Amino acid sequence: MPKFNFSILNYSALKRKEAIWFDLIGSTSDFPLESRIFHSISIGLILLSIIYIPYNFYAGLYVGSVSAFLLGSFFAYQYYCSRVHGKSHNTTVFALTGILIFGINYFSNSGINGSTDLIWPAYLLLVFAISPYRDYSKWLMLYLVCFIILHFVEFYYPFLVKYPFTSGNGQFIDRITAFPMPVVAIFIIIKYMRRNYDMEKKAAEEKTIAVEISKDQILLQKDQLEQSNIEKNKLMSIISHDLRTPLMNVQNYLELLNQNAVDNTERPVIEKALLKSTNNAMEMLSNLLHWSKSQMEGTNINLLPVNLLTVLLGTLEMEKLHALKKEISLNYHIPPELKVMADIDMLQLVVRNLVSNAVKFTPQKGQINIDAQTEGNECKITVSDNGKGITADKQEKIFSIKSEAAYGTNNEKGVGLGLVLCKEFIERQGGRISFESTEGLGSRFFIFLPVIL
Repeated sequence: MPKFNFSILNYSALKRKEAIWFDLIGSTSDFPLESRIFHSISIGLILLSIIYIPYNFYAGLYVGSVSAFLLGSFFAYQYYCSRVHGKSHNTTVFALTGILIFGINYFSNSGINGSTDLIWPAYLLLVFAISPYRDYSKWLMLYLVCFIILHFVEFYYPFLVKYPFTSGNGQFIDRITAFPMPVVAIFIIIKYMRRNYDMEKKAAEEKTIAVEISKDQILLQKDQLEQSNIEKNKLMSIISHDLRTPLMNVQNYLELLNQNAVDNTERPVIEKALLKSTNNAMEMLSNLLHWSKSQMEGTNINLLPVNLLTVLLGTLEMEKLHALKKEISLNYHIPPELKVMADIDMLQLVVRNLVSNAVKFTPQKGQINIDAQTEGNECKITVSDNGKGITADKQEKIFSIKSEAAYGTNNEKGVGLGLVLCKEFIERQGGRISFESTEGLGSRFFIFLPVIL
């Protein structure tokens, strides 16, 4: 525990130091990179000037001491104007000041044998760091020209150069004390370049991720719009044609009755056809209402442990009567002890749709079987028939709103929403649905629901 507290204290102290430093150089939101680098350089040079002023004075380098004072004062003023008042630093003054001060220092401190040549390139690097890219060539050429001129002047007029240090010990001290300035300058610049590169790299990666997410969202919205458009067209087709036709048939029949234009021999045939058409319309309307409600409001799910046979018995007996009208044999075998976790209304609707489809697509004197059995932790309900089956080109979209309605063996017309409802309702109960079908041989639909052991 003490070690942990010590680590926390060190971390807190480090964070405080970072906070002080960032307060001195300014935040990224208030200052551009060049200004923050300039602030860092100014702070470093001010600190070095504080050291070099008394040192040079004590060593007898009065010109160097004055130069350090002027340099420190200049940077202190520039830093104050930039950091406090938000005035942009003057790169031209910065660059020319360096040429002036180091030019004087060159002649007052041993010329080519002194430390000025060591500091000169580092100062030029500082100029590059705080200057816009367009000025790089200008400052490079100016510094090179001044550098060459100073050395040529020394070569032709060597008496202008002063030697405040003696050979050996004096030169050694001069080089050692001059070394920190270029090192600190290079450290600050490289640190900022690396940090800025890392920040830009991170920002680029985040931007790439954001673009990918935005792209995925756009594609998702596109798919949703396409799906919505398909659903709208489907609903309009059902309303304008599939439901309109049987209602018109009923209207026409009633008009004929009103005009006494139907005799007793035609009447049973017409009424039988109307009943068939009305039953199909009711089935379509029921599926349409259930599906529309589930899309607009969502469906409340009430999962309960239920006895499968008890729940489905009424539905299966009702469908058995419908099957008899086509002379279809409908048999079911559900173990009386089998229990599942399901929503009663949803499960009944799903089974009713599957069996109704089987009746619709099975010819007269066909056979439909409903079986249930336990497989692991699931109950598998199978609805199989020996009807016309599903063509291969329609199997991929059988559970999709994009599926096309098909006609049964007696030209019964569906909506194409029944299997969409079945899939949606079974999955909402934590189950799954699948099928297998061979054209001309029939279909088998499988419902899997959690079983209660």
